[in-house]
Amino acid sequence: MMLLQDWFMFGISLENWLHALLATVLSYLIMDLLTRFVVRLVKRRMSVLHRITKHRIDEVIVHTLGGTKRMLLLLLAILIGLNTLTLPAALELRLSQAGIIIIGLQIAIWLNRGINMWMEKVVDPEVDPELRNGATTTTMVFLLRIAVMLTVLLAVLANLGVNITAFVASLGIGGIAIAFALQAILSDLFASLSIGLDKPFEVGDFIVVDDLLGTVEYVGIRTTRLRSLSGEQLVRSNTELLKSPIRNYKRMSERRVLFNFGITHDTPVDKIAELSSTVRKIIEDAPSTRYDRAHFVRIGPSSLEFEVVYYLLSREYSVYMDVQQHINLELMRACAERGIVFAHPTTTLHVPSEVHLATRPTPVEVAQRKQASA
Repeated sequence: MMLLQDWFMFGISLENWLHALLATVLSYLIMDLLTRFVVRLVKRRMSVLHRITKHRIDEVIVHTLGGTKRMLLLLLAILIGLNTLTLPAALELRLSQAGIIIIGLQIAIWLNRGINMWMEKVVDPEVDPELRNGATTTTMVFLLRIAVMLTVLLAVLANLGVNITAFVASLGIGGIAIAFALQAILSDLFASLSIGLDKPFEVGDFIVVDDLLGTVEYVGIRTTRLRSLSGEQLVRSNTELLKSPIRNYKRMSERRVLFNFGITHDTPVDKIAELSSTVRKIIEDAPSTRYDRAHFVRIGPSSLEFEVVYYLLSREYSVYMDVQQHINLELMRACAERGIVFAHPTTTLHVPSEVHLATRPTPVEVAQRKQASA
């Protein structure tokens, strides 16, 4: 033991160096075992929670801790061991600053992996991966990474004794200037984030916006692309898209259908009353329909008008057209069997039986009228 105290290296006894080595080894083992223990504990908890819940926060924790760098733990353990030695104040300060940098790097790595896993597993995990808004996810990850890296960087610099007040102020002024310069781009960017998070529509949905209608093919950072019914691609900025009402037909569970028809004024009253029940039976017999109402609503100038409402239990447009065609044909057959005629715009002119036509007077008649008036 005296021999260890008599040997010196850099002015420090060999015994103290051995103590520092022992502290380094113990620190590394404790940090490594603690990380493994937490991961194993969370995995065990996951096996139980997967049976009763769909939340996947445990997977995020495991994936995050899986980013623990053994080299950084070793360097941190070495710094802990060196701190057990009596070193010059300047060197102790540098070692303390190095420890802050190592801890900041490891925290940044953890947060980066956690953000990636969170976006992949937690944000709407029930959505088919092929229908995910890749542009929005990428943008969110990018912005979160920038925020995390800036936060960690500022925290490290502050702990290193750097005055970050001026740096933060310059970032604020520069951010305002950039925001004014890129106002349109940032507006579309945040609109893309809004579409990705709120999901008013997704890839594959058929939507109608103002005079545009088509199937959503791609939602980008600046624009959304639709494929119209006639085949061409329609492109519109995300900001303009969200300013208008959006009708999403893919999320429609059933379709409300209203149609009208008219019959002639000379139709007997008993047949008019019977026609409503006939229409009801036609709709109830049609496939995938739910009857709502059928009424004789008004007496028009050229027809007796009926209004019919029913619900189609399908969102497919082709099914709607097939059902409506079936109803129209059955209605025509029923009217034909009852002698009811569909009306079309007509105007009836009533003329008296005796018609007197005005004729041009002859010259003799004109002369006689002049003599009579004189």
